Amino acid sequence: MEIDVYKEWLGIPETERPATLYALLRLVQFEDSEDKIRKHYKKLNEHVRKYASGQYSVRSQELLNELAKAMLCLTDPERKREYDESLGREFADETDGIGRMSVAQYLASKKAIQRTQISHVTDFAEARGLTERDAVVQMKLVDAEQATQAYAQELGLPFVDLNDMLPDDTVLDQVPRSLVKRHSVLPLFQDDSVLLVACSDEPDPELEDEIRLRFGIPMRPVLAVPLTINQAIAKYYAPGARDESAAADAPTGGKGASKKQPKKKSQKKPKKGQISDEEKTQYMQYTTIGACWATIGSVFLDNYLLDWGLVDVGMKFGTSLVVLPLAIVALVFVKTKIAR
Repeated sequence: MEIDVYKEWLGIPETERPATLYALLRLVQFEDSEDKIRKHYKKLNEHVRKYASGQYSVRSQELLNELAKAMLCLTDPERKREYDESLGREFADETDGIGRMSVAQYLASKKAIQRTQISHVTDFAEARGLTERDAVVQMKLVDAEQATQAYAQELGLPFVDLNDMLPDDTVLDQVPRSLVKRHSVLPLFQDDSVLLVACSDEPDPELEDEIRLRFGIPMRPVLAVPLTINQAIAKYYAPGARDESAAADAPTGGKGASKKQPKKKSQKKPKKGQISDEEKTQYMQYTTIGACWATIGSVFLDNYLLDWGLVDVGMKFGTSLVVLPLAIVALVFVKTKIAR
């Protein structure tokens, strides 16, 4: 019997269908507090995970993905604004700008650091060539998660806690371990016509092009703590966990990029007593070289014997006349033997 997970698990009445992202996360309409959005998501995520190992495991995974997509949309300033406008929300002219702040400014606005420390953070970062995200962590002002949330706000990207995420295995299978390690990213799942990818920093064009070629759709970056990305890579790309050959051989471009290619047939090993093609080639080379040197050596031997008076002029090239036919016979014999 099909279960109404929205009603049974989330308490959303049938009259509120399709449920808005706010209803899905049990939020008031147009809630703007990112902290509250993430708090509700985390609570619902833990609740739905209780059904992950039972008879509704598939439906549980689907709903977990819906919750994650809702949270990521409502914590992305630009996407949230577009979504709110689609629901009829009107913004005053003075709030049209996104109004992003630097990491230090954002942390100060959240009272995580004092405003007098903003300049110290900026100077520390510039002197060491760091981002303010890394600077506040090294200065031990906040932890890595707080710093990354602030950095996500500065970049205008949503923040994601990978401990609450369950990446799609079919997506992970199409991206090789070498790629995710090189760029320090973790592909998550497809959301409409884009692929969500957890990044530790702004993605570079090379990564965006690679994702587009493999999946035929653009990627949308979400920011995560660098350490959690490395831990997730170690977990989901452990030896034997992924089909590395399929990911490495994935075709590029178009919808066909997601299809796995058939493995190439391995060359048959020669039966016992037979020699391989490579060995045949080597035998031919060795025999040809030996025949040439035998001929050249016989000519030199004839000249040596002639110079020392051991043979007369009439016997010149006598050795060559014997060695050369023998060399030709040997060459023909080896070639006939190999051809069998």
